Amino acid sequence: MPENPARVVAVVDDDQAVLESLKFLLEVVGYKVMTYASAQAFLDDRTSKPACLILDQHMPGMTGLELAQKLHKEPAGIPILLITGSPSPAIVTRAASLGITKVLEKPPDESDLLNFVSAHL
Repeated sequence: MPENPARVVAVVDDDQAVLESLKFLLEVVGYKVMTYASAQAFLDDRTSKPACLILDQHMPGMTGLELAQKLHKEPAGIPILLITGSPSPAIVTRAASLGITKVLEKPPDESDLLNFVSAHL
């Protein structure tokens, strides 16, 4: 039986340790989590319809903002939390222009991350 998309969080990050720690944290509090090691892997999974997306900025192949731009063009927008090791003003401004209201520095504070997820599920 398919998962209820209202309870599914997608996490995209090229760092396996980050993927595992975010998945663990979110599953402990009761969310179903789908993880992707690249932006392209997320795009390739057309069955994925998560309620929200936690997205790393600095990834090879396609950055988080490049993925957000592709998703921004789709009619059903997905809430995105962008995480980055270097949250420059340019990144924050570009994120805001794509409808991303939250940009967190890595490692993200657990309460900020959980507040974002609970607000969108």
